[in-house]
Amino acid sequence: MLIILGYVHIQPSVLGQFMNEIGLLAESVRRRDGNISYNIAVEDNLAGKILIAERWKNHVALSAHLESADTVAFIERWQNSMTGDVLKYDAVNERGLTELT
Repeated sequence: MLIILGYVHIQPSVLGQFMNEIGLLAESVRRRDGNISYNIAVEDNLAGKILIAERWKNHVALSAHLESADTVAFIERWQNSMTGDVLKYDAVNERGLTELT
């Protein structure tokens, strides 16, 4: 499993529009093969700080998402308005929160 986690920063003046558009994208992303979860949350309205948290079954699924027409169009539309520090992690030992090992 891959975990995508980090922050995107956007100008507060366009935050509402950004969140509306990414919300529409999220609806289709959540139905994609290999998507486990796709979540976006505003952490700080005044700073335009948005938390991104995604889980994907594998790299093939993530790559297909990143190459899909709607994802490419969204990134092209917003790439000059956002900055971020979003990272990809490999998860190899998934288990319940209270499990010790």
